[in-house]
Formats: sequence, C-alpha cells, structure tokens
Amino acid sequence: MSIIASRCCPWRSGTIPFLVLIGARSQRRLEPSLFLKQQLRYKSNESKSHTKTSKHTKYSKSRAMEEDNLYETEEGVRIAYEGCGHGTLDAIYFSVTTSAKQRGWNGVDLLIIGGDFQAARNAADLSVMAVPSKYRRLGDFPAYYSGEKKAPYLTLFLAGNHEASSYLWELYYGGWVAPKMYYMGAANVLRFGPLRIAAMSGIWKGYDYRKTHHERLPFNRDDIKTFYHVREFDVRKLLQIREQVDIGLSHDWPRGIEKHGNSNKLWKMKPDFKRESEDGTLGNPAATYVMDRLRPAYWFSAHLHCKFAAIKTYEPPKDEEAPSNEPVTKQEEVALVTSEETAANPDEIDLDMDDDEVGDQPAESATTADSTQPTSTSAEGGVSDELRAQLPASFAGPASYEPNVIPGQPVPPTITNTTTRFLAMDKCLPGRKYVQLMTVAPVDPSMLERYPPTKNENRRYVLQYDPEWLAITRVFAPYLTIGDPEAQPPPDLGEAAYRERIDQERVWVDMNIVRSNKLVVPNNFALTAPPHRPGIDPETVDYQPDEYTNPQTEAFCELVGVPNLWNASPEERAERKGKGPAPDAPRVNTGGGSRGGKRGGGSSGGGYKGGRGRGRGGGGGRGGHRGGRKN
Repeated sequence: MSIIASRCCPWRSGTIPFLVLIGARSQRRLEPSLFLKQQLRYKSNESKSHTKTSKHTKYSKSRAMEEDNLYETEEGVRIAYEGCGHGTLDAIYFSVTTSAKQRGWNGVDLLIIGGDFQAARNAADLSVMAVPSKYRRLGDFPAYYSGEKKAPYLTLFLAGNHEASSYLWELYYGGWVAPKMYYMGAANVLRFGPLRIAAMSGIWKGYDYRKTHHERLPFNRDDIKTFYHVREFDVRKLLQIREQVDIGLSHDWPRGIEKHGNSNKLWKMKPDFKRESEDGTLGNPAATYVMDRLRPAYWFSAHLHCKFAAIKTYEPPKDEEAPSNEPVTKQEEVALVTSEETAANPDEIDLDMDDDEVGDQPAESATTADSTQPTSTSAEGGVSDELRAQLPASFAGPASYEPNVIPGQPVPPTITNTTTRFLAMDKCLPGRKYVQLMTVAPVDPSMLERYPPTKNENRRYVLQYDPEWLAITRVFAPYLTIGDPEAQPPPDLGEAAYRERIDQERVWVDMNIVRSNKLVVPNNFALTAPPHRPGIDPETVDYQPDEYTNPQTEAFCELVGVPNLWNASPEERAERKGKGPAPDAPRVNTGGGSRGGKRGGGSSGGGYKGGRGRGRGGGGGRGGHRGGRKN
C-alpha cells in the first residue's frame, strides 16, 4: 500500500480538498521549492531567517542548482512544467504565478502539465475515470470549463492514467478542453512560437500496446482502464518524424532513463524503483523509442511522483540510409510481453487495485498481437490447435515474423540534437517539487528569429499545427479504427513506404493549409457536455455520460481532409447506449491473495459494482469505425 500511496493516490493523503485553502493561508508552503538558482538569488534574505545551515544542506543546494541550470537558456520561451495535475488547477496556477513573480516575470508563456489532468466536466465524466468511486472528486476543472474561471496562462497537457476518458475520447487529435487549455491528443506535434513540441499520451501496458482503440461509450470496466494504455499505432506515427523536435512529453518515464541521472538519489526517494530498474520494468519502452528517435532537447514526464533529472547523450546521426520496409519489432519488446506483462505493469499501480484480488488479471486473448512467439501446441499455450480453430476471428494472432530493427532507428540526419535533458516532476501537493520554471530555446537558433515574440506580453507566441505531423496524420487516417473490439491493428509497412506517402501528403498540406495561412490553432472551444452546477448537481452519479460530437474534431478533420470517426447519428448513439457496455471478459488468477473482500467491477454505469472481471467481450454491437480519405 505504501507504494500505491506514494505513486498514484494523491487523495489518500487527504490534502487535495484543502489544497487551495492551504495556498490561501500559507503562500510559502505551496510555493514549489524548485529552481535553486532562483532561491539562491535571495540568499541574503534567507540567511536572516536561517542562521545555521548544515554542510549537507549546502551540498544539496549546490547540487540541485547545478541540475536545475540544465534547463535554463539565455533567451527563448518562458515555460512552467508541472508533473501530475490531479484536478488541482487553482493551486498549480497560484504556484506558477508566485514563482514567476519571484523571477521578475510577468507570468509564463506556456504551462505544460504532464498528465492526470482530470478534465471532468460533470459528475457523469467521473464515472468513467479510472479512480475508485470513493476517491472521485470533480476538482477545479468544471469552473474553467463553464467559463466561471479563466486560465491565466496557455496550458498544454497530455493524458495520464487517471483522466476523464469520455471527454478526451472526443478529442483524439487534440483540442481545447476549456479556453486556453489544450489537450495534445493521443499523439501530436504542435508548434508554439520557436518550439516544436511532441507528446504521447497514456502509459505502458504491453498486452494492450498492439490493440486498436476499441473503446467507445458506454465503457465497461476494462475500457475505462485500457483507454489510457499507449497504442503502437500512435507511436508508429511519432516514429515517422524526420524534423527536429525541441520538447518531448510522456506521462510515464522512458524506460531506462533513470540510468542517465543520479539513480542512487532516486533509490533513496523511491527504494522500490531500484528493483524495477534492475529487472528492466521501470518505465515505458515506447516512450524510449520515441525519445531516441526524436532526440529532443528536453523530455518531460510525470507519473512516478518525484522530481528526477537526467541527461541522455547520443552519437551524431549517420548519413542517410535507406529506411527499412521490414516490420519494426524489437526482440526485447517480445520479452516484455511474455514475462513482465503477466504480472502487470508495476508503473501503472492501478488506483482500483483495492477493488481487485491481487492475482486477478484479464484473460489475455491473441488480439494483443504483442506476443510473437509460436503458440501451436497445447504444451506451450495450454490450448489445442483444434480448440483454437473454433475460436472467433478476434482471437487469431497476427502473422509471426522475426524482429528486425529497433523502432524508429536509424535516426535521419535531419535530426541533429545529441543531448536530451530529462525532467520528471511530482504531483501538486504542499512540500512537493511539482513545478519548474525555465526559459527554453529551440535546437535550431534560427527559429528564434523566424518566430519572434509579439509585443503582447499576455500572448507572446501562438499555438500552431505542425505541417509534417499533419502529413503523417493524413497518411495514417485510413488505417485508424475505433470502437471495434474485434478489429486488428494495421500492419507496419515500414518507414520507407510511409516516407514516400508522407512526402506526397506534405505537398497537399503545403498547398491547402500552409499557403492558406491555416496553421494557427483556432480558438474554437465549444461546450459539449453540460457543465457541473455547484450546489445544484450531485458530485457523483451512477450513470455514464452521453457521447458527443466535438465541433473541434469535426473542424480539424475537415481541415486535414480525413474522416471524423467520432461522429454518429443520434439513432446510432441511442442504440449503443441502450445495449449498454460490452460484457467484461473473465479474469485469470496469477496467484496472490485478496485485499480483503473488496467490491467487484461492474459492467454498467462506470461504477464499481456487480460482477468481477475485465475485458472487452464480444463487442455487443458497439459500432466500430474505420478511417478513409475524405478527399
């Protein structure tokens, strides 16, 4: 339980309901003790109130200042990075404003929140958030969604593993969840002034990695959790990028990054991480693939609820080589599934573990497509060939192939950066290191001249779509499938095949979007679900939200010329809602005892009631959709 509380259960401390109150009464306590360079500027003031400083304290401050200087440049964009949000927007904005004033800044240009944002519009959204019902809180977001409050800074965020999945489902390609609050989508690349920012939402779960986005309202219990698991399809898109990125974002840490920082310091903060690091289960391998491909100057993560800095260096990329057309699966990725995933991802630490038996895991079907090992004999898989032949098509695994190259490699010579500065931050709680302010410059200095700040101090830079990413989106849209539990992921055609198509689509993007001056992200936020009304609406409900067509997604798909798979007629939605969630699949017991007779997971209303189990079931007429080119 101590591991769970320290990683993913901020509400177990009981401080979140009082967070803003603490901030109002004790500004110093909520103030992030980051950026020791800033604190040392006020050393004369501190020395008056702290007459004694131990040798260890002096060393710690010096070491921390050295680490924090890694994230500072002479000129560039003023950024605040916060770890896990957990719905505490008021406290986060207060802390950023306070820290900016101490630096002599009139605010920041951009706030990035590393996940667990929890954009719950109302109580119905809470019912499909992967949090035990007794810990569900609306938090501060509804007031920003309704317009009662306004964000003081442009805020970008990616999805973590505790999100209002019903709302984010509407914005797969990204979009405004409230004025000045932009969700990056499942995967995305955007430009903010001189900076190019890439993001991948979710966390690693090996047996879901090669599945499609099969979730669609109404969700069963498994859908609520699998929604936030990283999908190979989205990662594959990021691995096609050939132009330099400045900032990379992921919720959980890239696997192995702890080995590039002060790991001994990390083990002291989080002793259990040492074992996970040694056995290779700490972090997200897909995030490593993306980071090693993009090689951004900065990579920010959250999830593990501690501050940690690291530097990863790379050899300069070699001259252009012909990219492979072979499937890109790494041998160690196969091993991840056959060993690690049976025991579940230790980094996930599901918040509703208390409602499950420790040994229960979903019965793993071959649709995971992660295991490429032969399963033809009953001795190996426990199922005879005759029995397998009688299974539905959804249980048929993909054609086996031998792993070839590391995903995303080799790096094209157009990606020139060789040093990535990694920073993970904590969750927003008093006494935690959860916000860091910095000035970030692009890898290519010429971008500072190409995208200079405006004279408007409140909006020095604008958010823009990225042409290369739009071209990649057009290439992959025909292969995207949503809402179909039986759909198979599209085969990887190899980088060479994708590159040719991306080049073709880039011409279309340049002609129809760039030359038409349509790259600026429009301020087209619109309410979809009704906002929560304090004092009138209940804080929790036992039913799921309705499905909505988000006008932003409709506009984006129209702009890029791809189908809007998230649209549906009222009749279709009524039919799906009437049928209810797909049945939960049976669970298998992998050993271990019970946590004490907790409740089972229900298959309706998003609540944790009724029969136990996880899984997708047979689909129940949920209405899958596949993409295709509009024009």
